[in-house]
Amino acid sequence: MSHVFARNSRRSPPRAVGGEGCYLIDESGKRYLDGSGGAAVSCLGHGDAEVIAAVQDQLSTLAFAHTGFFTSEPAEALADLLVSKAPEGIDKVYLVSGGSEAMEAALKLARQYWVEKGEPQRGRVIARRQSYHGNTLGALSTGGNAWRRRQFAPLLLDVSHIDPCYEYRHRADGESAEAYGARAAQKLEDELLRVGPETVMAFVAEPVVGATSGAVPPAPGYFRRIREICDRYGILLILDEVMCGMGRTGTLFACEQEGIAPDICAVAKGLGAGYQPIGAMLCSAEIHQAIADGSGFFQHGHTYMGHPTAAACGLAVLRAILGRDLLPRVVRQGETLDAALRDRFGQHPHVGDIRGRGLFRGLEIVADRDDKVPFDPSRGTAARIKTAAFEAGLICYPMSGTIDGRQGDHVLLAPPFIISDEQIDELVEKLAQAVEAAVT
Repeated sequence: MSHVFARNSRRSPPRAVGGEGCYLIDESGKRYLDGSGGAAVSCLGHGDAEVIAAVQDQLSTLAFAHTGFFTSEPAEALADLLVSKAPEGIDKVYLVSGGSEAMEAALKLARQYWVEKGEPQRGRVIARRQSYHGNTLGALSTGGNAWRRRQFAPLLLDVSHIDPCYEYRHRADGESAEAYGARAAQKLEDELLRVGPETVMAFVAEPVVGATSGAVPPAPGYFRRIREICDRYGILLILDEVMCGMGRTGTLFACEQEGIAPDICAVAKGLGAGYQPIGAMLCSAEIHQAIADGSGFFQHGHTYMGHPTAAACGLAVLRAILGRDLLPRVVRQGETLDAALRDRFGQHPHVGDIRGRGLFRGLEIVADRDDKVPFDPSRGTAARIKTAAFEAGLICYPMSGTIDGRQGDHVLLAPPFIISDEQIDELVEKLAQAVEAAVT
């Protein structure tokens, strides 16, 4: 009997014993194509020699030094590199151990910024339904994933949630993509005016929505309008790039493709590529300066923040992404994956939408393609796909509740950046088998 507190106490997962490139291997020797990079984590695949060597070298030099006493060379170098590649205005990096920590730090920094600025009435956050920002209480409060929030509702903060930018479900017949983007963004201004903009500290969004909705990209112009609204009312824009950032959509920061810069940004997952737990909260020089000119102390912290070994890992991963020209490869292989998905599922009666950017793709599964009606939630369609794919030797990321937290199913794909054309064919073939097994 295992003493590990598993995610699901009614299932006993196989034991992983090895990884090689785009594959994971269990104790029986079975190989699984990692079609979702775990949870969009393993961007470099498994067994990357350079990253492993960087971690080993750091361990032999300095494994840990608490940031209450020291900084470290890898932390400084990683922060420098991130800032050099970050959107305009980003100037400081706060290194943590994962995405939820990064988002929690972002929310607390936003609050302290307004307190330091002499506007303590600003305590409200506006976010979007069908979003996910982490599992700590502040991050969970901000997220709009109804299923994850439900049982913890009495513990959560009071956060406003507006409609997501979700063309497949919300764009009207005859409405242009640009017009829909403007209409979706207007929801933010409407909510600001309803609650009083002087009470709002930040708007939070994922540039490309991840696990909750399945790689949903924004409509054209949506985020430019969001940035304008935030500027007009003087609220901060926090972008959650924990899943969609660090090259996953084809640019290092997903918001680059929107032509905007956030005030605060959170990254994780691909930053460590699975070799170490690491995340980062990045902020503008203006926000940092407000703290520096005020109390001088960010009232927040974690024991393992700025961990030298994790930072050395993140630095090696980032150098690999940039130095191996993996960003252009993500674009190319993303187009190859998209074409393969459309060729196989474009006319499938139970695939309503194929979407995403780069190597971040989603399929929305429906009972009827013509009228977009979802399967009855009681069928557990997403869970069936996951099980069938795993049996076929494919790891993918199906989820239920795509539409409203209860109805709808999708499959999220986020394979390693090194995936080959042949492996894309294998992914699509095994996914097709799984979808057929689940919907019939």
